Order: sequence, then C-alpha cells, then structure tokens
Amino acid sequence: MKKHLLGWTAAALFLPFFSAGANDKHDAFLDAEKKVRYSDYKEFQDVINNLDHPLKPYVEKTYWQRHPNVKYQTEIENYLTIYQNTPLEWPVRKSWLQYLRKHDHKATYINNYRKTANNELTCTYLQYQLDLGAPEKAILSQVSDLWVVGKSQPKECDSLFSLWSKKGYLNQARVWQRITLAAQGGDRNLLSYLKTLLPKSEQYLADLYKKVRSDPSAAAGLYRYKNKTVKESEIAHYGVKRLVWRDRDLALKAWEKLDKMFDYSDEQKADVYYTFALSLASSGHKQARFWLNKVPKERQDRKLMQWQLGNMLKAQDWSGIVAFFTGKENLSLGQQYWLAYSLAQRGDTQRANAIWQTVAKERDYYGFLAAARLNIPVQLNNQPLQVSDALVAEVAQAPGFKRAKALYELERFTSARREWNYLTRTSSEQEKLAASKLAAELDWYDSTIYTLAQIKAWDYVELRFPFAFQDLFERYSKRNHIDMTWSIAISRRESSFAPDARSHANARGLMQLLPSTAKYVNKSTVSSTRLNQPKTNIRLGTQYLEYLKKKNHGNEVLATASYNAGYHRIKRWLPDDAMPAELWVELIPYRETRNYVKNVFAYRQVYHTRLGREGNILEPILDMKMGG
Repeated sequence: MKKHLLGWTAAALFLPFFSAGANDKHDAFLDAEKKVRYSDYKEFQDVINNLDHPLKPYVEKTYWQRHPNVKYQTEIENYLTIYQNTPLEWPVRKSWLQYLRKHDHKATYINNYRKTANNELTCTYLQYQLDLGAPEKAILSQVSDLWVVGKSQPKECDSLFSLWSKKGYLNQARVWQRITLAAQGGDRNLLSYLKTLLPKSEQYLADLYKKVRSDPSAAAGLYRYKNKTVKESEIAHYGVKRLVWRDRDLALKAWEKLDKMFDYSDEQKADVYYTFALSLASSGHKQARFWLNKVPKERQDRKLMQWQLGNMLKAQDWSGIVAFFTGKENLSLGQQYWLAYSLAQRGDTQRANAIWQTVAKERDYYGFLAAARLNIPVQLNNQPLQVSDALVAEVAQAPGFKRAKALYELERFTSARREWNYLTRTSSEQEKLAASKLAAELDWYDSTIYTLAQIKAWDYVELRFPFAFQDLFERYSKRNHIDMTWSIAISRRESSFAPDARSHANARGLMQLLPSTAKYVNKSTVSSTRLNQPKTNIRLGTQYLEYLKKKNHGNEVLATASYNAGYHRIKRWLPDDAMPAELWVELIPYRETRNYVKNVFAYRQVYHTRLGREGNILEPILDMKMGG
C-alpha cells in the first residue's frame, strides 16, 4: 500500500447522523435502562432476565455504576472480566473502586485495580498496598513518577508523598526536574510551591523560570543570569527558544550573547538552531536561510526541509533547489515535484519530465499537478475491496459491532464511536476491511474512512471517497452556481461526511460552518441542531462558497484558502508582484491552510474522475497568476 497526501487528515473521528430516532426494536432497551437506574437488585434481575437486546450490557452497566455493593462482588467482578478492555469496563470499574475506597475494602480494591491515568485511584492503590504490608521500597519507587510531573496531584497522593519525602526520595535533582516540567508547559502556578523546596540561594531560579514563561523577552535580560550556572543556562535556553516566536530580532541578539555566556553542548545548540530556523523560515525572515543551513544534517527532518524549500522557492533560487535536493533520499512528492520544476526552469526538461513521470503515478496533489504538466491522465490507483463474505458475516455478528450499530441507530454517537474504535482496535487487518465494508453499506462514511486509514489502506478509493449526500450536494451546488466536486471535496476534507462533526472552534456539520458564518450567510441565527442537519449545512456551505468565489473574482484557489483561513487574511498574503499560482500555494504562510488547499484540490480531482469526467482539475492552476 502507498501512503499519499490523501490519507486521513481529520483532527478527530466523528460519527454519522441518523435522522430517524430510536425505533420500536430499541424500545425494550430504553425502557429497561430507565427502570434499572432506580430499581433494587431483584427488580434489576427481573429486567435483565427478560431482555434480549445487543445493548443489554449497557443496562447492566447503568445498574452497576449506580449500585455498587460488596454483596454483589462476584457478579460485578464477572462483569468486569467479561467486558475487560471494552468501553463498558471502565465506567463500572471506576464506580466499583470508588465504592471500595469509601468503605475501606483495601484488599478487594487492590485486586480490582487496573492501571489508569486517574492518579487519585492510583495513589489509593499504592497507599493500600503499603497499609497491607507491601515492601516500602517497591511502592515508593513508583511514587517518584507520580511526584515528578508538571502539575499538582490529587490530595489522595499527599500521605504517599509525605512518606516518600521522609524516606529520602525527595532530592534536589527531582525538585529541579519538576520545576522544569512545571515551567515548560506545565502548571506555572506550581512554581510558587516548588520554590520553597529549593535552597534559599537558588529560589530566585523558580521566579526567573516563571518570569521567562510569562514574558519570553525576559530571557534577553543578561543581568538576570547573575551566577552563570548550569540551571541559569537551561532557563535561558528555554527562554530564547520561546522568544524567537515572539520577537525574532531580539532573540537573535540575545542568543549571540547567551552562546558566549554559557557553555552549551552541541545538542543544545542544535536545538536552538532548529527552533530558530523554523521560526525565521515560517515568517520569511531575511536570516532564515542562514539558520536553516546551520541545522546539523541529523536534525534536518522533512519539516525543516520543507521550509528550506519554501525559502528557496520564495527567492526563486532554482539552482539552489537543484543543488540542495539532488541526490537526497526519501524526498517527499512535493520536494520531487519542485526539484523537477527547478530543473525545467534551468532548461533541463529531460530530467524534469523524468521526475514528473514518477510523481504523476501517484494519487496526490503533486501527482495531479505533474500529470497536468505532462498532459497525461491522472492516476487514481483504485483497488476494489476484496474480503470474504464469510468474514463480513462473522464481523456483523460480533457483539461489539451489534452494540455499535444499535448505538448509531439511537444516535448515541460518543458511545457508538467508542464501540467502533474498540472493535477495530482489536481486529486483524482483514477484519478491519470487513468492518469497513459493513460501515460503507450502512453509510457510516467517516467510520469507513477512519478505519481504512488505520491500516493505511489508501487505495480503496471508492470507499474512501464516497458520494455521500450526493443529491444534496448536487442540488445546492447547482443552485449556488458552483461545481459539486468542489463542495463535496470541502466536506470530505472538513468532516469526512460526519453531519454531527464539531471542531474546537465550534465549527459544525458536514462543511464545518461557524455559527457566526452561518448567521451571516443565512441573514439570521442558525441553531446548532440545524447546522448538524445535512440539508441546512450543505445549503449554507455552498452558499458561502459562492460568496467567497465572488469575493475572490471567481478564483477558486483563493476561495478555498479563504474558506479555511478567512478572506481578509488571504488578501494580506497576496504578493505585490504576480507569481505563479502553484508557487503561491506552496508559500502560503499557514501550514494548515497550505495543506488544506492542496487536499481540497486533490479531492476534487478524485471526485471529478470518479464522476467519469475528462480532464485535470489542476491544469488551470499552471497558467494562473496570484497578486500583482
């Protein structure tokens, strides 16, 4: 299997929306679930014994969560064993452990504890082992990992920490390690407490770390490093790397002096070079190329090489690109494409075309661009999904699949997602393919896409690029005078066709519209519920695309970038002098928007070809100019 740019890119998995609510076949489950919330044990048993439904374990979960009791220890532990590692286990186990702690059943608590990120339960587990005679050394050695973190821990850990400290495990190395964690991305308010654990002569260091964390420019104040110690050098090192993202020129001046003031190792210097190179290159700073070249070869990853390429493209240094990338192994498709472009600019069309021929074999933005350059058909490399009917039937009968299906139908999307993830996480590759086929048949579009991405099954194009909600996309795209492949590609990139998708910024639905954007387009407020409805979302999303297209004078590349980053920001990114559109796309300052535009146009090409249309969607980009 080949990995392409068209791989899974969504930040999170969202599940499909079902317009129909719970139907008659789920009434018995819903009634049983409601009854056991407040029933006694006998009523609970009667309900369970009379229920035949895939979600029967969820009825049991509801009861055991609400009514843990040592009288039913055997039944609870059997339930936890049966559903171990499934989404059903942890809610019941957590309630059970909390009950055992409340009633001081130490031995039973220890037997039922399982490793967890819940430090409140973990500290109780360790404390109970000490209480019941476990060797102090074996337990206290585990406490170190709980203490050396960049955040405060729950009060249940206090007695453990007290004994741990008393027995000599608390030392200055661990104090400084925790101060570093708290300062560098942890809870900086913890520094006030940690300061008291330092010798008086070093307590200023905690204050300095806190100052540099809140105001990186403080790192440039050399007078603050009065003792020139290793710890001061670490604070300065951290601070100057933060400062370069806030005030690049000040950071450059500060590092010149700090490098002389402190004896930094080659590794520490390389760390600074790498951070400076990224920051300066991403901002187009005049010294970017100098710092990119200072990064040691072993630290030159793809991310850095992309910025190196970007800076040389900005300068249109075709010779520099050829010199830098020729002979390098494992070049990305983009780097291969631009190496060929640079060769062509220098007149070496034979070598350029040979590279483009290779790139054009791939189902990718650059592959499609290369195909347009060579005037040859695009390659989708579609592979029909072949999986045995027997295996599909077997997966369909799996309890986890039945539970996920019922939860989907009940529109309990979070629980359905957990069951689906458990099912696929514990499946073989062939079973995942069978599950993907089932999901596709049920129009669980994003689950299909996500599962195929898990196993890097990129070439099942028909499943990964379904014509989801095709009638709606066709109707509203036509009404708003835009190409349907554009709107459906936007939705594929934004939500993978999950109507209930919601981003951290509160963008919602298939086309990920912000409520404020929806209100502007609709000329009135649109509720979150309506934004999750495919019809409303596609209507407003296509209307917004038409608006952006008009704002950008018909330029769909700019309109696509505007959809992601905002129209006014895109206007600021346009150059004073006209440049080729494909070069402008490559130099978009925001990586998210840069990749977004590439993905959307690649997805458009896939849908364009899948519809049986001739031609290359990206071909017009080759002659298009931006700015000027």
